[in-house]
Amino acid sequence: MWLQRRVTLRPYPRGFHLITREVLAALPELGQVGTGLLHVFIGHTSAALTVSENASPDVRRDFERYFNHAVPDGWPEFKHTLEGDDDMAAHIKASVLGSSLTLPVGAGRLVLGTWQGLYLCEHRDRGGARSLVLTLHGE
Repeated sequence: MWLQRRVTLRPYPRGFHLITREVLAALPELGQVGTGLLHVFIGHTSAALTVSENASPDVRRDFERYFNHAVPDGWPEFKHTLEGDDDMAAHIKASVLGSSLTLPVGAGRLVLGTWQGLYLCEHRDRGGARSLVLTLHGE
C-alpha cells in the first residue's frame, strides 16, 4: 500500500506542540498496515518536526527555552530581517531540527517508545496554519 495525504494543522502559538493525535486522525488506513513506514514532511522553513517526550509539558517548555537561548530572535548579526526579528532565528531552528520524520509502523500503529510523541516545533510568533504531507507505505 502507498498512500499520501496532505494535512493542514491549525495555527499553533510559538512553542513545541504534540501533534501525534492529529497525524493519526488523518490516517485511519494506518490500522490496516502490518509492517511499514510513515514519512511526515512539513512544507515550511520556519517550523520543524521532532519526536520526544509526550508526557510532561515541562519538556516542551524546556525545548522552547533552550532554542530561544541558543538562537535568539533579533541577533544583530542576522542580515535576513525583513520579515521580523523572529524570522531568521526560526529558519535556523527549523534547519537544526529538520523538516521530516520517518516512523516505523507495526501491527496497525506507530511503533514509538512508551513516552514518545510527534512534535510540531513552531518557531514564529505568528506562524499560521502549517501543512504536512503524510506518506504511508506498508503491507
